[in-house]
Amino acid sequence: MMTQYDKLKAILREMFQMDQADLDFGIYRIMNARRTDIERFLDKELLPQVKEEFAKYRGTEIEEKKKELAQLEATIRDSGMNPDDAPKVKSIREDLAKYGDDDVLANEVFSHLTSFFRRYYDGGDFLSLRRYKKDTYAIPYEGEEVKLHWANADQYYIKTSQYLKDYAFKLSGNKRAHFKLVEAVQEKDNIKAATGKERRFMLHAEEPIRIEGQEVFIQFVYLPDKEKQDVRNKKTIEFINNEAGKRLKNFPELFTPAPTQKNTSRTLWEKHLTTYTARFNFDFFIHKDLGGFLRRELDFYIKNEVLFVDDLDALDDRQLKSAVAKVKVIKHIAQKIIAFLAQLEDFQKKLWLKKKFVVNCGYCVTLDRVPEELYPEIARNEEQHKEWVKLFAIDEIHGDLTTLGYSNPLTMEFLMANPYLVLDTKHFNESFKEKLLASFDNLDEATDGLIINSENFQALNLLMEIYREKVKCVYADPPFNTNEATFIYKNEYRHSSWCSMVRNSLALVNLLLLPVGVLAVAIDDLELHHLGMVCDSIFRIDGRLGMLTVEIKPSGRTNDNFLATSHEYYMFYGPNPAKAEIVFFELTDEQKQQYESQDDQGAYKWRDFLRTGGYSTPEERPNSYYPIYYNEVSGAISLEKYEGWLEIWPIDSEGRKRVWRKTPPSFLKHLAKKEIQITHSRVGELKVQIIDRIKSGMRPKSVWIGKQYDAASHGTKLLKAIMGEAGSFSFPKSVHATRDVIYIISGEDQEAIILDPFAGSGTTAHAVINLNREDDGSRKYILVEMGEYFDTVLKPRIQKVVYSKDWKDGKPVSREGISHMFKYMYLESYDDTLDNLKVIRTDAQENLIEQMSRTAREEYLLSYMLDVETRASDSLLNIDRFRDPFNYTLNIRRDNELKGEKIDLVETFNYLIGMYVEQTETIRGFKVVRGKLRTGEKTLIIWRNTLEKSNEDLDEFFQKQKYNTLDFEFDLIFVNGDNNLENLKIGEEKWKVRLIEEEFKKRMFEQAGG
Repeated sequence: MMTQYDKLKAILREMFQMDQADLDFGIYRIMNARRTDIERFLDKELLPQVKEEFAKYRGTEIEEKKKELAQLEATIRDSGMNPDDAPKVKSIREDLAKYGDDDVLANEVFSHLTSFFRRYYDGGDFLSLRRYKKDTYAIPYEGEEVKLHWANADQYYIKTSQYLKDYAFKLSGNKRAHFKLVEAVQEKDNIKAATGKERRFMLHAEEPIRIEGQEVFIQFVYLPDKEKQDVRNKKTIEFINNEAGKRLKNFPELFTPAPTQKNTSRTLWEKHLTTYTARFNFDFFIHKDLGGFLRRELDFYIKNEVLFVDDLDALDDRQLKSAVAKVKVIKHIAQKIIAFLAQLEDFQKKLWLKKKFVVNCGYCVTLDRVPEELYPEIARNEEQHKEWVKLFAIDEIHGDLTTLGYSNPLTMEFLMANPYLVLDTKHFNESFKEKLLASFDNLDEATDGLIINSENFQALNLLMEIYREKVKCVYADPPFNTNEATFIYKNEYRHSSWCSMVRNSLALVNLLLLPVGVLAVAIDDLELHHLGMVCDSIFRIDGRLGMLTVEIKPSGRTNDNFLATSHEYYMFYGPNPAKAEIVFFELTDEQKQQYESQDDQGAYKWRDFLRTGGYSTPEERPNSYYPIYYNEVSGAISLEKYEGWLEIWPIDSEGRKRVWRKTPPSFLKHLAKKEIQITHSRVGELKVQIIDRIKSGMRPKSVWIGKQYDAASHGTKLLKAIMGEAGSFSFPKSVHATRDVIYIISGEDQEAIILDPFAGSGTTAHAVINLNREDDGSRKYILVEMGEYFDTVLKPRIQKVVYSKDWKDGKPVSREGISHMFKYMYLESYDDTLDNLKVIRTDAQENLIEQMSRTAREEYLLSYMLDVETRASDSLLNIDRFRDPFNYTLNIRRDNELKGEKIDLVETFNYLIGMYVEQTETIRGFKVVRGKLRTGEKTLIIWRNTLEKSNEDLDEFFQKQKYNTLDFEFDLIFVNGDNNLENLKIGEEKWKVRLIEEEFKKRMFEQAGG
């Protein structure tokens, strides 16, 4: 039978992750490296302190009792009586006998500590389960009118379900092994939550092993099961090991020994099985303030379940002192346990919130934007050639009198005749890429879109410095928590997990929105009310702008039990609802005729073409800052300059530079429709005006019904038409529904930035491209998606819709493309961060620790060990490697194999400091980036390999580039490596030079919110 001491040790070992000795990934590998230290602390130092603490707290009381007894015995003897016969003496002696038995009180302490930590700890996470009384919980409440609370409200949600699908590892030669999930049943109506059964990985009964050439697939299902996962694993191990000499005899590498101290007979495949079945549940949540949470809960627990405040009046002095001593010991020991748990959780939080490295960055560019001197190299590139055949079927372009036909190899003439072929820099070397990017005078301005392969929280976190309060429209389509969806949740916390995932992302979205910006988030019935309350907690109830219902399936769902669901919702929120504007839909021809027949002068009005207010400066909208030319005699207006014509710039009444409401292409369209006029103000100044067509439109209604919103026809079927059979994707939205939602938020703003943090198949980018096609706008899109279809669906979909607007069976119907460039990036993942952790303790550190007092050694172990001993980890920014910043690498997991990949420090730093890149180029071995920060500061960044480029080389380069002259007026200069540039001056002005390493470290660990 387990004692209270054993029970406490068991829960502590579980919380300190000492029961995961077989796991060698992430934080578990780090903890295992310090297993000896932690076990020594638990067994030899922490728990024995309970009796020591009792002795310390009760020592004074015992001495006082002994002194009282001695005085009483002496008094009785002096009176000639026998002290042994005195009742008072007997009572004191009985008390002293009780004091001598600390085991009873120690067991009470062990029991309370076990109860307290077990109460809040649930399978790797700490949940807010404050028991007020039996079956009743108390929640934190600060007097709000309405309070939304859920089990994981104070935690970050980490999505790890990608490990369920295909876990692979390499064997010898070309052999590979896979753990394949072939059937993952989502129970109807969440039966699992009702029954309390947890899911387990178990072998697929019909076909547990499948072999294809040099690859073996061990196939699993993931279903509710009463047995524990380790029991299931033992059955799996027994079955597979029995197959070693049968079906698996050609894969002996599976059974290579991989022993641990705990399991000396473990094999390679068993090691991977443990990792595979464990990864789904681990690192699922990270508490935002575990130390503060547990300390508050400990006080609550002690007051309500140890002291029993209501019963204090009934205690005598000895009982009261005993109770106080017990409380002090519980609190003293618990605080130490909490300190270690907080260190572990805060360390993981630090890894989660750390801005992630850009692992890889590339560009897709239409050929019309590529310098012709690069065409010969493009024509010779076989990989690019193959991709164009695959994506655009260029081999089916047949020549005639007006069309140049396809040939292999490609010719310069063919490339020039097909300006909307989309080049991908991934097929070219770094030198080609640098020449291409250097050809743009304003690179970021020329880039029409950005797509990021990353967990959305991490991507939004990295984007924060550049795009804070810059986004006009956020279109969010999070994974719905439905029976059909693939959203994986932990145990019974289905809705709680979903709320945490959505809230953490939307909290960052709120920081990115312009004051006039709007969030539109799609949702279904199941989570509608939860989403509303989550959004209310971020944007406040006053931030609600409305709710839209869209019929997306006219026939209704056939698998519903009651009503045939045919709709979904969009909820609209704004950070400043008073400033949010909605764009009216254009009138139909019939509606326009009604206006004209009524001679309705309210159908339109003239307004200033000059944009004022927020987001109206040339720095924010460079495309809308240009001169307009006017002939006062003829009244002609043009964008071309003619002799004698007046030049009009967008300057406001106070002489400040502003921008026009439209870009040049859009201006010309309005001019052709005679919707631009120039008048004289009262003071004689020229005023440019444009017809305001908003009044001639119709306010969008709260219910949209129309065949264009059918998700089957204009989502699923459309995607298949574009991608062919490769376009498999579950439940894409109708591109027209997405287009119209974006339009009513940002349709009039042709330079708006549209963000989609749950990009899926890329419908949002498609919708933005369609909008720009309609009005020659220059709206930009930012899409974030972590799914594996980023490369197979999302990115090629954008390439295709740029090349042609019409598709059938994966091939272009027409080849009417647009000029376009988008950037794509892959970010380091949270798991990559964990995989690159190193725990290093030098001999000098070891000696120092051994020489420490017990108190000092305990403090180091409880509060500092993880931070100090992982500092040299590459994922935590190894400053020493900045000497050669172009070869900084991390081990990145691809198909569950860790491979060293170069990290793009240059690109990462641009995002960390908020750099709008105007030009990037490599000059004589120096990587130079020029641009502006979000704050408007003109900035120069110089990167070098300090092993090759000395400070003397840097000084000479700086002088030759004339960066030390008035030709360049930089507010800030960043350089890696110690340098002498601070001594270079222009007149009396000293350069504001900063070290990249210092700024990088500071910015990487800043917290944006969320």
